[in-house]
Amino acid sequence: MSEMITADLVDLDLSAETKEAAARALAERMVTLGRVTDLEGFLADVAAREAQMPTGLDGGIGIPHCRSVHVTEPTLGFGRSAAGIDFGAPDGPADLIFLIAAPAGADDAHLTILSSLARQLMNAEFTSALRAVDDAAAAAALIRGDESPAAAASTAPEGTESADGSKNSVAVSAAASADTATGTTSDTTADAGASGERPFRIVAVTSCPTGIAHTYMAAESLENAGREAGVEVVVETQGSAGFTRLDPAVIAAADGVIFAHDVPVRDKDRFAGKPTVDVGVKAGINKPAELITEVRGKAARGEVSAGSAPGTPVERSGDSTEGYGTKLRKWLMSGVSYMVPFVAAGGLLIALGFAIGGYKINKAPSVMDHFMWLQADSWGALFFQIGVVSFGFLVPVLAGYIAYGMADRPGLVPGFVGGAISLTINAGFLGGLAAGLIAGGVVIGIQKVKIPASLRGIMPVVVIPLISAAIVGFLMFVVIGKPIASAQKGMTDWLNGLTGTNAVLLGALLGLMMCFDLGGPVNKVAYTFATAGIAVASPSDSAMKIMAAVMAAGMVPPLAMALATTVRGKLFTRTERENGKAAWVLGASFISEGAIPFAAADPLRVIPSAMVGGAVTGSLSMAFGATLRAPHGGIFVIPLIGNPFLYLIAIAAGVCVTTALVVVLKGMRKQAPEGTGAGVADTAIAAKVDSKEPVAA
Repeated sequence: MSEMITADLVDLDLSAETKEAAARALAERMVTLGRVTDLEGFLADVAAREAQMPTGLDGGIGIPHCRSVHVTEPTLGFGRSAAGIDFGAPDGPADLIFLIAAPAGADDAHLTILSSLARQLMNAEFTSALRAVDDAAAAAALIRGDESPAAAASTAPEGTESADGSKNSVAVSAAASADTATGTTSDTTADAGASGERPFRIVAVTSCPTGIAHTYMAAESLENAGREAGVEVVVETQGSAGFTRLDPAVIAAADGVIFAHDVPVRDKDRFAGKPTVDVGVKAGINKPAELITEVRGKAARGEVSAGSAPGTPVERSGDSTEGYGTKLRKWLMSGVSYMVPFVAAGGLLIALGFAIGGYKINKAPSVMDHFMWLQADSWGALFFQIGVVSFGFLVPVLAGYIAYGMADRPGLVPGFVGGAISLTINAGFLGGLAAGLIAGGVVIGIQKVKIPASLRGIMPVVVIPLISAAIVGFLMFVVIGKPIASAQKGMTDWLNGLTGTNAVLLGALLGLMMCFDLGGPVNKVAYTFATAGIAVASPSDSAMKIMAAVMAAGMVPPLAMALATTVRGKLFTRTERENGKAAWVLGASFISEGAIPFAAADPLRVIPSAMVGGAVTGSLSMAFGATLRAPHGGIFVIPLIGNPFLYLIAIAAGVCVTTALVVVLKGMRKQAPEGTGAGVADTAIAAKVDSKEPVAA
């Protein structure tokens, strides 16, 4: 923070009585130094952030902060109030106030300042020195880290009282066992955690491509394992409905961090400087106890992650040890995770429109010009046209959020523009993939250029969108658009020409992929391939057959596990039999994750059995010529399926095959004692059934 705070930004006698007045007093200093260009506009942004959630922390700390277009460079102001100012902290008014100002879009700078400051506030010696220091320059040096707390405190007269009424003695503060800034144990009493005075504390982040099933199952498993181990675990679930950031005080007080994710962790730099374990989301479900043990071991050895966030968004998308292949998978899955809700909404609305209005509903005039409240055809046309609009966002959203996964917010504009151009030139799904990757790469390249401080404020809102959109547009229109459009047409023609044995073999392959990792990357590749084919107003017959085969195969694993626990319950533990009851609902809803507890407990028997059953179902569905216009829904969209009776026979055949194989294979092994087996991961699915939205798994 060497350039973020100076003596001119410090007020040791802050006379403000309200948080609004305190923010204004510190902001006026920023205006004087040219770091804020519009006082009222900036204060409005501060107030908007404060309205979202109080910024007061236990221990007499207030941290009002915001990102604003009126800020030219990351800046920190500090004020000390003798009377105290209410910032909404549970323990009362704050006497130490830090105003953090960051340029719009400068997430890295903003969160780095906030997390760095929060870590410092854990230190009782640091906060006591701030309360005792009587020189603005010394206070600024202390906050920057240029001066030690002991040296800063020595500038105050011996025996004087600080703002909280305590004596000016850093030695006494350092010897204290409680951290007055946050209410957590301080560094001087690290051994207290081991002696049982407080539990080991872990913060975790879980996320998966769809943001619905794996995300919350991993959170549940980690929390359960934490309770069993006597460890305090707080999880931030970065799911499809968005996420609520963990309180900075909670992160600052944590002893370790677990990342269980298959897409890039949002704002990962908040957790820098702590012992960290970084794994895929399935590890969070299958082996939470091992992850907790690992992070405790790292803490004991003093292993921590980098103290500051890496310099570019590419580096932030994964660990430094990750290859670009792994990063590429995460970027693509990031785009897919945001695309899936548009596919589901648009596909189901289109299918509903056809179901109500018939197969000629796509020829209906606009409902703006012709809508009859009491005519079914009008309602069918309405649903169809809304669905078509939703599908129109599919490729731009895919491209935009691939770029977002690579370059964060600055990647959105060129990504969406490139995706929209892909639709314009008929490059379709493949064009969206290329546009997203190009957009992210272009933004990363621009961000590496060194920019004068005076221009940084306009970079994220003007310069980067302008230049990146122009470059991506040129490349898509002039350079690579036509070849990609030709490839897209070739793939479409190939799919439309699939008949007989080729179609059956494709169905078997898709079935194997759907059941291989039960919601993992291979499963998502098959599902995305299928949904891309129907993501048009009038999908081809082959595309609808592929979608039907994919959904049918994805339903097999949980339904088979449910049937197996019913017909041969003695082969399963009590916990597995309970999970089997939930698996009926999950399988019928096309949520393959319902089989994960069984696969986690016995992967060598369950996964191969599921794959065989999925292949049988996929091939039969293609052979029977079953079609599906909806991208999701399980048995609840049976009325929208072509040849529904044969389709159900295909699913039943796969379920029976998988059930038979599981029963035979489990019967060949020596049984574990009743009630053993399965771990904490097995219980997660039962607790989450009622809260899960159906998603492709």
